[in-house]
This record gives sequence, C-alpha cells and structure tokens, in this order.
Amino acid sequence: MNVLFQKLHGMNETMEKLSSKDLMNLEDRYGAHNYHPLGVVIARGEGVHVWDVEGKKYYDFLSAYSAVNQGHCHPRIVEAMIDQAKTLTLTSRAFYNDALGPYEKYVTEYFNYDKVLPMNTGAEAVETAIKLCRKWGYEKKGVDENEAKIVVCENNFHGRTTTIISFSNDPDANKNFGPYTPGFIRIPYDDIDSLANALNDDNVVGFLVEPIQGEAGVFVPSEGYLSKAKELCEAANVLFIADEVQTGIARTGKLLAVEHENVKPDILILGKALSGGAYPVSAVLANDDIMLVIKPGQHGSTFGGNPVAAKVAIAALEVVRDEELAENAERLGQLFRAEMQKIIDQTDLVVKVRGKGLLNAIIVNDTPDSDTAWNLCLALKQNGLLAKPTHGNIIRFAPPLVMNEEQLLDCVDIIRRTISEFKK
Repeated sequence: MNVLFQKLHGMNETMEKLSSKDLMNLEDRYGAHNYHPLGVVIARGEGVHVWDVEGKKYYDFLSAYSAVNQGHCHPRIVEAMIDQAKTLTLTSRAFYNDALGPYEKYVTEYFNYDKVLPMNTGAEAVETAIKLCRKWGYEKKGVDENEAKIVVCENNFHGRTTTIISFSNDPDANKNFGPYTPGFIRIPYDDIDSLANALNDDNVVGFLVEPIQGEAGVFVPSEGYLSKAKELCEAANVLFIADEVQTGIARTGKLLAVEHENVKPDILILGKALSGGAYPVSAVLANDDIMLVIKPGQHGSTFGGNPVAAKVAIAALEVVRDEELAENAERLGQLFRAEMQKIIDQTDLVVKVRGKGLLNAIIVNDTPDSDTAWNLCLALKQNGLLAKPTHGNIIRFAPPLVMNEEQLLDCVDIIRRTISEFKK
C-alpha cells in the first residue's frame, strides 16, 4: 500500500510540474481528436476570470458555452455540491432519494410546469423531448405508429447524438455517421411561411427550435417569429419544443429567451447553466397532459435525478434569482452591443454585432473558410480575453452573467485594442 501511495504521489508531483505545452501534448496523444481547442490550458477559475497553468489571468468570454452563467466556482453552488457529495451521491432511480422530490417541486414551480424529467446533458434532454413528443403524437394526437414527424430548422445545433445529427445540415456533424434516423422535416430558420407549410402535414407532432441559434453564429430571429410559430403550432395541434440549453437560465436578459415574446413552450429543454457548470444536469419540463405519456421503464438514466444534481441545480437557480442575473445580462448586453458598434464604425475588420442579453457575436469581414477570426481570437488571448470562433468568421462573446459594468468595459477595451492592432 505504501509503495502504491508513493508511486501515485510521485505521479501527482510530476503532473503538477507539467507546462501548458506538455498538457496539450498529453491530450493530443491520449485523447480523441474530436475538438480543436484554443491553445490555452486553464487550471483555475473564479467568477468571470480563469488562470492558465503558468498563472496568466484571462476574462472568460465563452462561459463554457453558457454553462457557467453564474461564474466559475460560485461558492453557493460548490458548497451545495460538496455538502451533498459527503452524504449521498447516487441511488439510481431504482429507489427514491431525499433530494429529488424537493428539487422537482422547486424546478417545476420556478418554470411553471407540472412535471420535470431529469437527465444529465443537453443532448440527452433533446433526445428525451423527441421521444416524449413522438409518444404524445401517437397516444394523444392519434398519429399512426412510426409515422410521426418533427419539424426542425436549418443550421440547428441540438447536440451530436445519432438521432440529432440526422436532422443537422452541418457536414462536420453528420458526414459518414449514417444511416440516419428518419422522421424530421427541416425548414429555414426564421421563416414563418415555411413552418406554416410544414404544419399542413397531419403527421407532424412537434416543432423543435432554438429561440436564438447560438452555435450557428448567434442568429436572433425576427421580432414576432417565436410567438407566431407558437400560434401556428397550437392551431395545428403540434407541440412547440424550445431548446433553451444555451439560451436559457438568464443568458439573453430573460429567464428564458422565449419570454422576450411571451411564449410558453409545450416542452422546455434545459441544461448547461442549470448546474452553473459544476455538474452535468439537464431537464425536460412539460405539463401532465404531455409528460404522463411516459410510463415506468420507457425512459430514464442511472444518473438522472441523482442527489448531487438535485442540490446543485437548486443552488444554481437560487443564484440566478437572488443575484438578478437576467436583469444584469439585459443591461450589460445593451451596453456591450452599443460599445461594439462604436468599434465597428471605426474599423473594416468587423462588420456587425448581434445578440440578446450577454449572448452576442461579431462578424469578421472575411470568408467563413478563412482563419482571420481564429487568429483574432489568438490575439485576444494574448491580451487576456478568451473567446472562440464559430462557423469560420463569427466570434461568439458570452461572458459569465456575474460580470459587472467595470469588467465589461475593461473587456470592451481589450477587444478594441486587439482589433486596432490586428493584422490579417
């Protein structure tokens, strides 16, 4: 036992001495090559900042794709996780546990739904919503078995499971991963006429949509699109399914992005910031007439609804409400876009800023297959701000929602200075 301890201790000492380059090489050597990270190795995070292995401090302007809305290592969330981890971590759903029921009551009342189905990741939650919608279609709408169709939007991003990539039009996501899952109709995003035409099919049971397409480049739909889509779905007896995994939990200046148009989805999908980035937690919410079509044994997850997840999610949602993060995102988002427009007016490098709340993007004046946006992100990194391109010439900016005005203006100054110094 002592020999094993000494070996492990020696290994830990060696690992502590590894440089950023060493650690990146380890990932390249031993990890699958399914990501292309920016060249920084983060070792610590607190609030809106992260530090690399060598101790350099950065503003985090991506927030783990909006999972860390409450800031890195928020003490209330971390404390809830540690306290529960010391007591009970997992029972599976073979038994009841004393944390799940209180969480289910809290989260359903928080978002005003009858029921929640707890899962772990965003993709799992999307898969859950698809299954739930189809089952509702067969058992409540009366669609013939195996004939149900769900309408989705072009340039969507709902995850990378086999079913989800089956309705993606991104070749990186779906090329050479077939055969694909049938049952989906893809239409243009923000095109109400195309949705109306698709809903003429009696076999359509659901419309799955991101209120803002984040991964596609922070595309905000036209005003009234979501409310009109909900009206069309209601008229056609079709479920409106909102994927708020990235846009939800205060990111866009409202608790949910659909609230900008006073829309209540029939099925709501949540993830990411539901745990404040501390633990994998996702959820699907719906009312009884939809949720209760799922019976014992028909869907589940060993870890879904585990005690740690339940406690973490309650703490994460309490932080959002108590610290008024939606209001802060709305106020700082307006300020950020106004300041970015001033920069755009003085440069040819960036042509547009768009977004809602603190989910924003700038469009770099180059082609999507260029490396200009990537190189601009490398320059931002050198100046102490971390962001990453999406779809080639678009850079997404999404800092933690605990950011204050002074910090935001400091970040704007970094962006302004980097753009002014940047050479293609």
